[in-house]
Amino acid sequence: ECQIDSISQSWAVISGCGDPERAQQALEAVDARLVRRDARLIQLLAPPFDRSALEPGYIKGYVPGVRENGGQYTHAALWTVMAFALRGMRERAWDLFDMLNPIRHGDTPDRAAVYQVEPYVVAADVYAVPPHTGRGGWTWYTGSSAWMYRIALETLLGLRLESGTLRFAPCVPPDWDGYTIDYRFGDTGYHIVVRRVGRENDRVIGVSLDGRELPEPVVPLADDREPHRVEVP
Repeated sequence: ECQIDSISQSWAVISGCGDPERAQQALEAVDARLVRRDARLIQLLAPPFDRSALEPGYIKGYVPGVRENGGQYTHAALWTVMAFALRGMRERAWDLFDMLNPIRHGDTPDRAAVYQVEPYVVAADVYAVPPHTGRGGWTWYTGSSAWMYRIALETLLGLRLESGTLRFAPCVPPDWDGYTIDYRFGDTGYHIVVRRVGRENDRVIGVSLDGRELPEPVVPLADDREPHRVEVP
């Protein structure tokens, strides 16, 4: 029981403390053993705690395959997405993020019938055991929704707020030509246009603010109530 746990595997990458090669192997193990593309979920651990003498705490009180006991615990599933993105595996990261997106669990009548909860908010967990495989659990869960927002905006789209500045580190699919973000700082709006130059990587080669190229790819923020345009090639 609990031969593999996605949290330790993902954080071997996120922490930056592990050996890169072994961290990569850890991620591949998560993809092979915990990603359930058929059910559109990522299990927290496997196999679930059931009959062994191990006492991991309260999670053993859940039915095997439900919530932390081997179901999808969405915090951890999103950390898996982050780990793949940090390893530069952008297509895999977006594939998993799309799979976790609650909208994708309710975009057809058949999927909505399986999911059975609101597709416009994030569920803390998704069941991974028959006859309820794919069914959403505790919805309106702010912790998981906050992580989904951060990973979408910061890790994948690459918009990062640091000490009153904006930095950019996109990790987007190779078929994207670009995207826009409208960011508000206090009472001031920043219209950000990110354009892809080449298909091989997402390296930022320069940043301009209101038509003026900046000496570093960092945008200083000012709440001056004036509209600003940022371009990121």
